[in-house]
Amino acid sequence: MTDTAPTIALSPSAAARVAWIAQKQGKPAMLRLAVEGGGCSGFQYRYGLAESIEDDDTVVETDGVKLVVDSVSLDLVSGCVVDYVESLGGAAFKVENPNAVAGCGCGSSFAV
Repeated sequence: MTDTAPTIALSPSAAARVAWIAQKQGKPAMLRLAVEGGGCSGFQYRYGLAESIEDDDTVVETDGVKLVVDSVSLDLVSGCVVDYVESLGGAAFKVENPNAVAGCGCGSSFAV
């Protein structure tokens, strides 16, 4: 687990939503962000509550909630902010990724 300067961030609204979901499910307030191949633009984000922290994970904390990213995914999301956005179209976690050169309309996949 690395504890250097944060290369990713979790917004306060995302932290509040993760805390609410974790409390409802009786799990730790840790959101795992991973990147997988696929999606309409080449890569896609995958979210889930983390049960544990692995040795190669980078962990940042906002308002007592941890954002956990594995070392392979970190290269693709370095500099990102994970946010939770509510709008008329619905509510969802959103990754603001400065590394992405293209993305899809739904915001769940990207290209670098």
